Amino acid sequence: MEKNNKLIYFGTIVGVCFIIGILIFSLTFYKVRAADNSMWVTGSFKQKVSSDIAKFSAGFSRNVPVEDLKAGYAQMKTDEGIVKKFFTDAGFNEKDLNISPVYMEAPFLYDPNAPKEYILRQNVEIQSKEIQKLTDLSKNVQNLINSGVIFSMNSIQYYVTNLSELRINLLADAVKDAKARAQKIAEGTGKKIKIGTIKTANMGVVQVLPVNSTDVSDYGTYDTSTIEKEVMITVTVLFTLE
Repeated sequence: MEKNNKLIYFGTIVGVCFIIGILIFSLTFYKVRAADNSMWVTGSFKQKVSSDIAKFSAGFSRNVPVEDLKAGYAQMKTDEGIVKKFFTDAGFNEKDLNISPVYMEAPFLYDPNAPKEYILRQNVEIQSKEIQKLTDLSKNVQNLINSGVIFSMNSIQYYVTNLSELRINLLADAVKDAKARAQKIAEGTGKKIKIGTIKTANMGVVQVLPVNSTDVSDYGTYDTSTIEKEVMITVTVLFTLE
């Protein structure tokens, strides 16, 4: 009797294992068939755009002895007036200028016996849609220096303000490119395969590049050094095959 129970128990285990094996095989077979009926393809699209806003940033400073700090602040006030006039004479509105308060710092002195002094510094920034005017102005800062202002500017930065809207428009073109590539791949197999509907689509990062640049990044790039740019977007699409 005990022997029969063991046989029944063993037979039950074998039967259950057999059923599980059939289920696993069926699921695997389904996945393979599903994979055979779809295709992952990456598409991209690139469009030339012009920057529509520029940012000019710079600073001016004075090194003043500790005992002449009051005079140094007065000189900074004079320099600020000269800087404002530089921009207004070029046709920019003074209210668009962003000039910081005076920052004071003590430089490190390698010679402990050297006269102690402070550096007084102010930053100036302006953003404008008059890109060419601002660009031309940046080439004439020598006039400020000739006026006695210790002026140092950074590179002008150029931006595209409608990037979010542009990205949406480019996405549709990138999907079209992916479908065209998928069709070419399908034709290369020598079989009559038609690209069907989209099952999944993943948008890549946006690349804002100088014209004809290939300096892309996995995290996206945003070039601010050029007025003319190329905006590129990629998309990875899973198509059904018919």
